[in-house]
Parts: sequence; structure tokens; C-alpha cells
Amino acid sequence: MKMKTSKQIREEFIRFFENKDHSFVPSSPVIPFEDPTLLFINAGMNQFKDVFLGIGNRPYSRAVNSQKCIRVSGKHNDLEEVGHDTYHHTFFEMLGNWSFGDYYKKETIQWAWELLTKVWNLPRKELWATVFREDDEAETFWQNETDIEKDHILRFDEKDNFWEMAETGPCGPSSEIHIDLGSTFCDKKNVKNHVCGVNGGCRRFIELWNLVFIQYNRDENRQLHTLPQKHIDTGMGFERIVSVLQKVPSNYKTDLFIPIIESIENISKYRYNEKDETISAAYQVIADHLRMLTFAIGDGAFPTNEGRGYVLRRILRRAARYGRKLDLHEPFIYKLVPVLVDIMGDTYTEIKERKEHIMEVIKAEEVNFNKTLDRGIDIFESIANRIKTQKEKSIPGEEIFKLYDTFGFPLDLTRVMASEKGLLIDEEGFDREMEIQRERARNSGKFATQFNHMDNWRVLKHCPTNSRFVGYEKLESETHICKFARSNGNVQIVLTETPFYPESGGQVSDKGIILMDNFELKVIDVQRESGEIIHICKGPKDLEIVHSNVIAKVDRNLRLPTMYNHTATHLLHSALRKVLGSHVQQAGSLVEPERLRFDFTHFKKIEQEELLEIERLVNEQIRANKSLKFLYTNYNQARKMGAIALFGEKYGEEVRVVSIENFSEELCGGTHVESTGQIGAFFITHESSISSGIRRIEAVTGPNAIIFLQNSRKILSKVSQELNVPLDEISEKVRNLNDQVREYEKKWNKVQTSQILNQIDTIVQNSRRIGKHIFAVQRYEHVDLDLLKQVADQFRNKVDSGIILLISILDDKINFVCAITENLIKEGVNAAELVREVAKITGGGGGGRPHLATAGGKDQAKLEKAIQALEKKIKILGEIK
Repeated sequence: MKMKTSKQIREEFIRFFENKDHSFVPSSPVIPFEDPTLLFINAGMNQFKDVFLGIGNRPYSRAVNSQKCIRVSGKHNDLEEVGHDTYHHTFFEMLGNWSFGDYYKKETIQWAWELLTKVWNLPRKELWATVFREDDEAETFWQNETDIEKDHILRFDEKDNFWEMAETGPCGPSSEIHIDLGSTFCDKKNVKNHVCGVNGGCRRFIELWNLVFIQYNRDENRQLHTLPQKHIDTGMGFERIVSVLQKVPSNYKTDLFIPIIESIENISKYRYNEKDETISAAYQVIADHLRMLTFAIGDGAFPTNEGRGYVLRRILRRAARYGRKLDLHEPFIYKLVPVLVDIMGDTYTEIKERKEHIMEVIKAEEVNFNKTLDRGIDIFESIANRIKTQKEKSIPGEEIFKLYDTFGFPLDLTRVMASEKGLLIDEEGFDREMEIQRERARNSGKFATQFNHMDNWRVLKHCPTNSRFVGYEKLESETHICKFARSNGNVQIVLTETPFYPESGGQVSDKGIILMDNFELKVIDVQRESGEIIHICKGPKDLEIVHSNVIAKVDRNLRLPTMYNHTATHLLHSALRKVLGSHVQQAGSLVEPERLRFDFTHFKKIEQEELLEIERLVNEQIRANKSLKFLYTNYNQARKMGAIALFGEKYGEEVRVVSIENFSEELCGGTHVESTGQIGAFFITHESSISSGIRRIEAVTGPNAIIFLQNSRKILSKVSQELNVPLDEISEKVRNLNDQVREYEKKWNKVQTSQILNQIDTIVQNSRRIGKHIFAVQRYEHVDLDLLKQVADQFRNKVDSGIILLISILDDKINFVCAITENLIKEGVNAAELVREVAKITGGGGGGRPHLATAGGKDQAKLEKAIQALEKKIKILGEIK
């Protein structure tokens, strides 16, 4: 019988539940842009949690999907295990089916058993089911509704069979389905008194599917209350079921990974060898991390120094470091992206569409890491030399963690490098530091609802759950108040229908007024929560709303320029793609009355000629006065039409396509002009880089564009007068003046360099002697680091044994250079460690080579204290006597 492919297995799961009246719901992006409580989507239920909380709804009561997930820390996964075993992953797919107040335990158990044993033909004698110790009902259904062996139904306590969304909130018992892979899979045979069994801790019995029965709400006192509606939330690890159905001993042996591993073999001189743990782990880490990076970047994430971007950076560096074990020293991860796209691009088309962008981001980060890695090796050498000088045998845990956290050194790499120098590492100390970081991650990642529960809502008129937005057609509407409440000194109002646009998709909300009887409420913000459009209003403290009839009126003086800017944003996006290339993707935007801001993917500064061409194309479309067309369709049909879907946007069952003839077609729910001519004009005011691979353009339109043009002309006229040249000669005049300034600077630098370098004899003569060694300190004003280094080198050549600390105040910042002679290096003194101590006292940091190092500081008031501390440090270490 031909082996099922992973694609077939995924499709069979979805089709099975579609045949049982489940609606297929596409995977949400792995970046939870609308949920600040999560770094990454880590379970299939994330996009439905508002339903579980009772504050959201869907047009369907049954759902099925395969959700892209990322888990990189916390109780669910340990990053250090990824690649070293056969089943932990940073990126994985979660197959799931859901019931929102529809079917419950009986059907869930029946269908799970049917899929596993009748569709996928798994042997029932090898399947086991667990239930919560108090869940008689679930156990009864397993006994009566399936033909599972009765002694294969086991009870466990809360740790294994009770699921909770958070400290409080929806929760309930669960039933897990496990499979016995056979005794050869046990990895605890050498553990004394180990007995293989379900939840026994070895790889023989593995969990396939978790069926969660959400029937309670846990309050702040940890008390359980029965929910008015009961839900089903199931999750099956896709990679795990694929390995079982393909009958391979490891997830990395499935068709999800084998093509990636073969591609790594093509660029490495080492073959994938399961028996060589070092080599196999390197292959598996790289293959796993490639998937995580590709999907995260494809969904809009970028490597940075904070938040999820920092996680990406660490994952990429971990993969790159494992590449060194395969002698892969040049950037290589980005070359593997096309292979992954071949495997999964048909299912998740976003990685196919953004392949070039993903490759560019990864390549740029790999290049940067190679530079960081070299510095990390220098830091390790410095640490190791200091430890050996101090006659110690072990590198402290905090130092190991710094190498791991800052420079991406995996623990085993540091262990190997230390061993080569005859040193041990303090793994317990490293574990403590790691646990501190994990605790921070757990605390920041704990689920906390973003919704504002207000028990004091007063209902005036019962309305549909989803507010009706009529702001595309009109700016004023006679409507009714459904309900209102007070919150933080404001009044929050929900209307039956509203012309007010709620903040969404980068566009700020409308402002305006709600007219009521003899007074009015000022609308200062509008937000959408769980389908409801909530108007945040300023009003009298003693306001009493009795009648529901009101007039909602949008401020057209703010709405119209916002519309100009939003439509111009679409024109700008298309112009960027035409001028710079199709790799350009939106990475963020802000549309407000005064201006527009557009962030996009691009890897180099945009040249002036390119900016002018982009600006020209947009204005050409404005002059053409093209009518905008709006089409409502489903997401898949819109994508087939070529409409662009944007990073970070969550699209529902029906989408709105905004088209500008032969130029732009995007999915967008924002407000727009009827024809491009209404925009008037478009001018780019600023272009900059905001992070690696992300550029930003700011621009103005309409009346603000005219104001910008007039102000620019006014400034140019003034400069023309000051320079006493015509407008068209300003550039040449400024260039000539700059040339003169540079020439004067060269002459001054030459004089300054000569004067300072001629002072070396004076510096030596004025130096303090501590024992037989010289300790020199010299301060300067407005002297750059290069010149300080030259002075330091002269000092090292001039004296036999000594240390010099040079200080320069430049632009209110302190620059330090520390140098020591060769004999002191042999005694264990390190310039990088010394200058780091000095800089730390003044609020800075730095480092460098053992003989010469640099640093920066901030607090000039602490300079004396820093110098004194340096002298004390030298004496305490006993390195100068």
C-alpha cells in the first residue's frame, strides 16, 4: 500500500470533519497582531478564544483547520530539546476541530476514534485513551461508543487531563489519545525502575490527540462554575501523526523534513547520520528552525532586539551556529527556503508569494551574525583566559548564559570550546539563569484577556451582535443606542448602525458627535470589539441617557483627508512594487488626517531618483482621476483575482476588494475616495530605515500637500537669499561650501594629531608608578577614538610595562581607550575587562582585544570614581605590584 503524503493526511483530516458539517477556517498568521498577550500563535484555539470567553461569535458552530503554531519557551516546549529528540519543534501544525455550543463529548470521542481507526486504520490494540479522574461521562462514552479495549481507558489527575486557558476563565476536563509505538521506542531503558506506560515519560507511548471539553469557568478564587454553553477544542500534532502514519521512527524522517535534510547534505560535506548525535542534531536543528523562521517572517515578523523579533534572531543564530558543526561558515539558511516552499507552499501560499522577501531577511541576518559570532569568540577567549589566570577550573553560569543569550552560543558549543581549553562549565548556574529568563517569558506570555468586561452596561434597545457600519455610504445617520456604560470618565456607546469608522487596518478612527435631545456627546475614539463598534465619548458626568433615538455625525473635515491618505497609501504600495520590485510587502501603516506612514520590506536605501519616480507614478494616477471599484467576495476568490493581502490583517468569510483600474488591487476594509482625483496631490516628506529590511515612507496629500509644497518653497527661497545664489544654483553652492569645510577639517585634524602624538613623552613622564609598572591616565576634549588608539599604540611602544587609560569627551559622551603592554597580558591582565569595568561605572559598556579595548560612558560626574575603581581593581587582582 502506497504511503500517504503529509499533504494527503492534512487534507483527509479536514475533509473528514467537513463531511460532518464543519466549516474549514484558514490558519491565522503565526503573528498575533491583534493579541498583545501572545508572542506567537501557539495553539489552534487562539483565533477562537473570544468565543470561549463569551465575548465573540462566529457564523458557524463547527470548525476545522490546520493552524500554524510556534512554541519556543514555557511549559509546552524546551528550545534546548529541539533537534536533539525526534518530536519537539519550534514550528508545528496543529490539526483541530471545534464545537461552539453544538456537539459535545459523545460525538467528539466517536469521530476521533472513527478517523484514527477506520479512515487511517491505526490498530486499536495500540491505542489508549485517558480521561480526567472525575469524568465518568467521558469514560462511559469511550466504553459504549467505541471498540477500544476496556483496559486501555485510564484516569489521570489535573496535571494530565484538565485544560485551562489561563489562571481564570474557561476550562474543562480533557481526554487524550495515545499510541503505543512498541518497546524499541523506549528511551529510558537504562533508568532504574522505569516502567513503560501512558504518561510514563518515555517515547514508547506518545500523545496523538487532545480532546478538551470546555464546560467550566474558573473565577479569581479558583472556584469552578458551569458555563451556559459547552465547547469542544481539540488539537493533534500534525508532524507526530504524519510520522505514525508514514511508519517512520522520527518526525525528521517524514516527507515534511527529508527534502530539507537532503538539501543540507548538498551544501555540507557531512552526511545526515542518526548514529552521530552531533551531526544529526545539527541537521535537525537547522531543518526545524528553517520552518519557524520562514513562516514567522512570511507572516510579518522580523529579527530585532526585542519581543518576538528577538526570539527570531536567537532562533536564526542557533541554526547558524549548528551549521558551523557541518563546516557551513558562510550564509546558508536562506538557500533552504525554496525547498520548504516546495513542500508547503501550496498549502500555505503566503510563503510562496513572499519567498524572495523571506530569503532576503534571513540572508541579511546571517551576514550580521557572522560578525557577531567573531566577537562572541573573542569574548569567550577573554573569559577563558581570565578563568585560567585565576587558577579556576569552571566558567561561571552567568558567563555561559551571556554567550548563549547575546551571541547565540548553544550550551553544547560553549561546553566543547571550554573542554578544548581544559575547563568545565557551570551548567547548574546556566540553568538558573535560563529558568529566570523562562519565568520572565511565562509571565509575559500568560493569557490575559484584552477585552474590557463591563458589568454596568445599560441596555436601551436589543440589537444584533454585530454592529452595522454605514460609513461607506454616508457620514450622518439617524440611529438608536443599543447600550451604554461609563468607563474611565468616558461614556461608551453601541449603536444599531453607525457611520463612524472604528480604528482598523492602520486607519485611525473617525471623530464627531452623537446628538441626543438637547445636548451632544463628543466622539473621541471608535473601536471594534467582538463585532461591536464601541464609541468612546466625552459627556457630562451626570449624564442620564433615557431615549435611544440619536443622530450620529462624523466630522467630515477629518474623514475626508483620512480618505485621501488611505487611497494614496494603496497607490504608493503599487508604485513601490513597480519601481523597487514585487518583493515589496506592506509591514505596517498609519493613515490619519494629517499624513500617511507606510512601512514596507526592502533591503537598501531608496535612491533619490527612485523616490521621484514613485512620487511621479502616484501623482499620475491622481491626475488620471480613476474611479475606485469595490467588490465583496470570499478570501480565496479575491486572492485568485490577484488582490494583495496585507501583513497582520485578519480576514473573515467575506472580504472587500478595493480596485484602481490597471494599477492597484488590495483587500481592505478602510474608507476611500470615489475617484483618485479627489486626492489632489501626493508628496513624499521622509524616507528612512526603521529596522533590518524595513523601510518607511511618510507622505502628505490634499490640502496638506499644498501646505508642504508652499513651506518647502519658502525655505528654499530663504536659503537662496542667504547664499546669494538663484534657486537652481543652491545645490552647487552648498557642495562647494562642504568641500571647503572638509578641507579645513583635514588641516585641523592633521595639526591636532601632530600635537597630541607629540605629547606621548609628557604623558609617560607624568604617569604614576605602581611598583615597577606605569599607570597613565590622560583626558581630552573632542578627540575621536582613532586618534586615541594611535596614542595608546605609541604608549605600548614607549614603555616596557604599563597600562594607559585615555578619555575623550565628544558630543557629551565619554570615549575610553585602554591599552596594556605585552608582559601584562602574559600575567593575565586584559584591557577589555579593565575598560568594561570603567565604562560600567559611568553608565556604559564596551570591550575589545586583550591588548587594546574601547568603551563608551554617559555620566561624566563619575569619571573620577571610575578611575579610582580601575586602580583599585588592578591592586586587588595583584596584577601590578
